[in-house]
Amino acid sequence: MGIVAGLDSSPDFTRIVVCDTDTGAVLRQGYAPHPVESTESGGRPSDVDPQAWLLSLGEAAGGGLLEGVQAIGVSAQQNGLVPLDAQGNTVRPALVGGDRRAQVAAADLVDALGGREAWAQAVGCVPQAAQPVTKLRWLNRNEPDAAQRTAVLLQAHDWLVWQLLGRPLRRTTDRGGASGTGYWSAATGAYRPDLVDLALGHQATLPEVLGPSEAAGTTPEGLLISAGTGETMAAAFGLGIGLGDAVVSLGASGSVMAVHTEALADPSGMITSLADATGLHLPVVTTLNAVRTLRGAAELLGLPDLESLSELAMKSTPGSHGLVLLPYLEGERTPNLPHTAGTLAGLRRESMRPEHLARAAFEGMLCGLADALDVLRGRGVDVRRVFLLGAAAELPAVQAAAPALFGAQVVVPQPADYAALGAARQAAWALGVSQGTLDPRLPPVWQGAVAQILEPGEELAVGQAVRQQYVSVREQTHPGAFRA
Repeated sequence: MGIVAGLDSSPDFTRIVVCDTDTGAVLRQGYAPHPVESTESGGRPSDVDPQAWLLSLGEAAGGGLLEGVQAIGVSAQQNGLVPLDAQGNTVRPALVGGDRRAQVAAADLVDALGGREAWAQAVGCVPQAAQPVTKLRWLNRNEPDAAQRTAVLLQAHDWLVWQLLGRPLRRTTDRGGASGTGYWSAATGAYRPDLVDLALGHQATLPEVLGPSEAAGTTPEGLLISAGTGETMAAAFGLGIGLGDAVVSLGASGSVMAVHTEALADPSGMITSLADATGLHLPVVTTLNAVRTLRGAAELLGLPDLESLSELAMKSTPGSHGLVLLPYLEGERTPNLPHTAGTLAGLRRESMRPEHLARAAFEGMLCGLADALDVLRGRGVDVRRVFLLGAAAELPAVQAAAPALFGAQVVVPQPADYAALGAARQAAWALGVSQGTLDPRLPPVWQGAVAQILEPGEELAVGQAVRQQYVSVREQTHPGAFRA
């Protein structure tokens, strides 16, 4: 038996799990918040000193947590751009998260390359405000001195791996992290340095892209460090999803990703073509409105929480007595309707009851995510099983409607640190390959997630009728919204 550790450096905290290499059983865990940083609006900052990540990591690993560990895998927040100068020092704080400052820069980049289709063909995605390529454009336009001094480009997990290895001359990343930058193509497996030049105004050194089972290096103490990856890819690896599986994440916004055998170029920009942590691909479709739809409905109905909204919705029936909510409260990305608003249709005397509005909110949210699933299915992605993540996945109203509306078996995993588990599994793979005990093409088989399984069963026909009711309203309100 060997021992490995996986650490996940999220925007707010670091979690570490120490696991058995053979089974994935968690032996011990560590946790530490990141140092508190504030903004004028009270929200999460867009500029963060990367040293905060190291401080949190050190605290989480305290008390001998890593004793006996042979290898470490690193997962970290995606889209965290760390610009370094030629000496390896940070030029400015890391640019992290969905930085709204970069929205204009994203539009500029789309136009500069000749449109959305040109970007989709080049790197499998259309620039969004969060992506590193867009942040480079913002840096070039707003902080030209910092941009000029930028010589090396790393992401959060790249920087942490580099620090753990003692800041060697060789800097690395993985396919998953690289595929989200906007200047590496999952289809070709190659960088597009010309896009870095387009955004930053000059060339910069980019990290070497490692294969899924490769090691980034070994520390002076002999601890193997695997390639690392982004949180999305690590969580998918930790869940153990494979071909035929999709993951629906219920946050304020929603996302749908699935495992696929090839990269998908989508000129509409609805699909972002990412690489996973195993050598396959993770096409992702995002909706802007998921749990924020439920919170809005709860506030409108004067309910204190989502549990109360779910309880009320369960007093209604599928189809909400003809009430349909198109949940485009923040505009929408899937379909691409950035300036639209939500719609409540089907108002009749018998449908104007609180329980029907509550159920319409759940059905509207899930139908919007089912639309996103259909975008992937329409491109040949096989979806037989849907993993449902997020606190809202536990709500009875979600679980009652999701299998029939998605048209697939729904798996609700028990809450766990899946990104950290995925990082640990990657470490075990790299360690096994280095020892000659594992095939570099086949990751270690670990225990699957403990989960609740929900089948569509006899409700499938009812779900299809609810979907058709929703699609009918969507097409009346926004005809041709999903046409390329």
